[in-house]
Amino acid sequence: MLRRVLPILLTALVVVTAIAALVVRPATGAPQGTADYAVVVGVAGLRWDDVSPENTPTLWAMAERGSIGSLAVRSARKPTCPVDGWLTLGAGSYAAWDAEAVVGECPPPDVVVEQPDGIGANLPDQRTAVRYNQERLPWGTMPGALAESMRCTVAVGPGAAVAAARPFGRVDRYEPELPADPGDLLASCVLSIVDLGTVSGEDPQERATAAARADAELARVLDARPDRSLVLVAGVSDTDQSSRLHVAVADGPGWEAGWLTSASTQRDGYLQLVDIAPTVVAVLGRPMPERLFVGHPASSVVGRPAHLPEAVVGPNDADREARAQRTVADWFFGLLAVFQVLLAVVVVPLLRRARPHGGPPGPAPIPARVVAVVEVLLVAAALAIPAALLADIVPWWRAGHAGLLFGAVALVTLALATAVVRLSRPYPTTLGPMGTAATIAALVVGVDVLTGARLQLNGVTGYSALEGGRYAGVGVVGLGVFVAGVLLAAGCLAQQVRRTWRPAVMVAVGGIGVVVVGSPYLGADPVGAVALTAGVAIAAAISTGGWLSLARVAWATMAGLAVTAGFAVIDLRRPAAERGSLGRFLSALGDGTSGMTVQRTATANVEALVGSSLTVIALVGAVLVWFALLRTWGGLKRLFGIYPAVRAGMGGIAVATVIGGVMSGSAFNVAGAAAASTVPLAALAALRVLGHSADRTRPPVLPLVDGAEAAAVRDSGGTGVVAPGRAAGSDDGPDGPRPDAPTRDVPVGSP
Repeated sequence: MLRRVLPILLTALVVVTAIAALVVRPATGAPQGTADYAVVVGVAGLRWDDVSPENTPTLWAMAERGSIGSLAVRSARKPTCPVDGWLTLGAGSYAAWDAEAVVGECPPPDVVVEQPDGIGANLPDQRTAVRYNQERLPWGTMPGALAESMRCTVAVGPGAAVAAARPFGRVDRYEPELPADPGDLLASCVLSIVDLGTVSGEDPQERATAAARADAELARVLDARPDRSLVLVAGVSDTDQSSRLHVAVADGPGWEAGWLTSASTQRDGYLQLVDIAPTVVAVLGRPMPERLFVGHPASSVVGRPAHLPEAVVGPNDADREARAQRTVADWFFGLLAVFQVLLAVVVVPLLRRARPHGGPPGPAPIPARVVAVVEVLLVAAALAIPAALLADIVPWWRAGHAGLLFGAVALVTLALATAVVRLSRPYPTTLGPMGTAATIAALVVGVDVLTGARLQLNGVTGYSALEGGRYAGVGVVGLGVFVAGVLLAAGCLAQQVRRTWRPAVMVAVGGIGVVVVGSPYLGADPVGAVALTAGVAIAAAISTGGWLSLARVAWATMAGLAVTAGFAVIDLRRPAAERGSLGRFLSALGDGTSGMTVQRTATANVEALVGSSLTVIALVGAVLVWFALLRTWGGLKRLFGIYPAVRAGMGGIAVATVIGGVMSGSAFNVAGAAAASTVPLAALAALRVLGHSADRTRPPVLPLVDGAEAAAVRDSGGTGVVAPGRAAGSDDGPDGPRPDAPTRDVPVGSP
């Protein structure tokens, strides 16, 4: 018993120690320097391709001396129209003005602003907006939270009035337009919010005219800004159905010539609209409202090119890639789902005819050439997502026909990756394609994460900056592929060593994977790390054979809980603004607001379940496994019996992907990405095992161990004889299990 449970205990110890050493990320930094005043200038629809030294000289000069970034304007409604963007800015959380669906162009802000006393203003519809956000939306947003954090707020223009209104609708000071001399107005309150209009449409001349008009008004604001003030310029919303990245510029003491970032993005050069409110509160030295802001204070980091035209290339390029990514990703995953379905249809009859008949004549055997072609297609299906990830090395989004170029690059990359597997030395063996393809998949995702996850940000198989869910680390699709690759590779590797050492191999490989996923320096996904830990613990527990006994489940659960507790303790010790998703959930659980988090997760699960092609891939994979591979003629049971470490890896994949998907709100997306890699490789291995189901072995004269075993296998002509009465690769001898005998893989085509 001690020998069996010791590897699981080592799993918990090694993984917890590694995570504890890496989990504490250096603080992204509070806003550098403090200010006496803050001026937030909003221009709905303003993008970086609208900014130039000729047409917008004031904003260009401000960007040269200040910090810049790409602004994601996610709100509680898609698209984020101007009124939703202004409301989200003033709430510091995802908000929507009402539930009315937007079709085509966004309407102008239709907001009633009353001025009963000529000083302030009143928004009679603000209370309705507050009730809608509090009672019907899952975020529990409080419109007006930013204004409530200030003693006095100035608003100029109707959009600014929406952002500056308190929850009951009162705006402290209001002007419908910027006065001729705005100095006294901007100095009358510590926070001023200015609406400089909208830049909309796709006509270049119309956009240039609107941007120039806003730039002229910005010049007046900068001329009249109070001393020791921070000025933030933001493109606060979209203007139609096409979501885009927008302008963000900060100018003031401590914000010189850098990139904007925040703890909510953890990516230099990226900021969210919900980060503006906490940035203003922090830079003015006001206490942060509790549980109201989902954003985090922005900061300026070094690394921006000194020459502004070179610096602006990055935000412009990111906007083009993010815009192209959505359409191409829909096509890619749709075609991948169709390809997986067609392969399943082809594989089922092959499985039924793959088993040789040693008695009376049976169905005609499958031509070897057909089997070889199907095997190559299965390898290609398993590597489709890693190949698409690598295709983002080429800037396909800059081409006139971006989708066609991406498809061509992805196909070439897939062909090369498939050729690497096909020509690899282990390919002729039963587990060779599985182990090689799984290792390639894990390395592609792992190396990308280790180098900053540049391929996943705005990548076709990654995550979009427009969605506002993730900007750094491993994404949902990457997590599924990485989990599958790590556990399959660990299973194939563990199968090559003695039975007693298999749990240690699973622990070593899986533990590295947990650190890559969970470390905030790398994958930055504590939920994924906890899910992978559960999968590794289960895989280690059953890698020596047998089933999940009560004791094994108990030890595996303890290992998972130990890692989860380690993450939780360390995350809770960090400042509230820097906590990860696990720490924020536990904090909400402590203060009684966790129900809102659970509701948001449940809503996200439903949306992901209904609207994703990965759900189709997950369901097709489950149907193929249950109704074909696990049948008596399907080969998977035989594969599991001969290679228990592979069975352990696949069991761990199922556990990890289901937990990771449910906890992260992505439903079957993680499982679908894992199934896209795992199921084709499992079908290929099952075909090969069935092809050798009638093989007979010749008993050697003496028991074989270590080097003598390999020599005897060679002398037997490559039949894979390992012990008297044992099938090639089996763990069982004539008298039952052989715990000390290693299992060797058998080359395909051996007699």
